[in-house]
Amino acid sequence: MIKVYAIVLAVGVVLLIAWILMTVLAGNLDRPSIDPEARFGLAGRRVVAGSVGFGMAGMSAEYSPLGISWPLALVLAVAGGGALAWYSAKVGLESDETA
Repeated sequence: MIKVYAIVLAVGVVLLIAWILMTVLAGNLDRPSIDPEARFGLAGRRVVAGSVGFGMAGMSAEYSPLGISWPLALVLAVAGGGALAWYSAKVGLESDETA
């Protein structure tokens, strides 16, 4: 399962870096059509954040000194991914309200 968490984390980090770069590029070129927030919206943000959270929580649970079994590590990974996806949506809504 460690390989699964590592792959999901690597893909999530690459997507996160691409998201940031495309946001900056869209702002600098004044082209909102390439802005990932406009193209993918809240669902896209949740996918990226959830994959990073899933990978990080899974790796943390697997390498825990407590000797956690893989089913419990999987549950913790899903909980971590869900928590980060929820938080990323909440932060996005708060910044939209203040704008």
